[in-house]
Order: sequence, then C-alpha cells, then structure tokens
Amino acid sequence: MEAVEEILTSSEVARWIRVSESTLCRWRQRGEGPRVTWMTATCPRYRRQDVEQWLARAS
Repeated sequence: MEAVEEILTSSEVARWIRVSESTLCRWRQRGEGPRVTWMTATCPRYRRQDVEQWLARAS
C-alpha cells in the first residue's frame, strides 16, 4: 500500500512554523517560502515534504 502524501493548508503551515498567515502569504508572493501547490486560483496548499525540505534549507 502506498503512503498518502500529506497536504497542508496555509493555516496549518503557519501554525507549524510559528509565523502568521500573512507572513506566509508575503513569503509566497515573493517566492521565499515553502513550495506551494495551487488547488484553485485562491486555494494554496503545501505538501508536508516540501515544507520540511524548505525548513532544512533555511536552517
């Protein structure tokens, strides 16, 4: 059985890395934050693996 990839909302990512959602949004707009996947034009989502990789590079 394949592992299911965990997809996170902006709120979940912001809470996890302890920043505000507006900070995460600014990073997203500048291309500085974790890789984002757009489900629709107004629905950003983050793969847990992408956030973990971004955190590893940032530290």
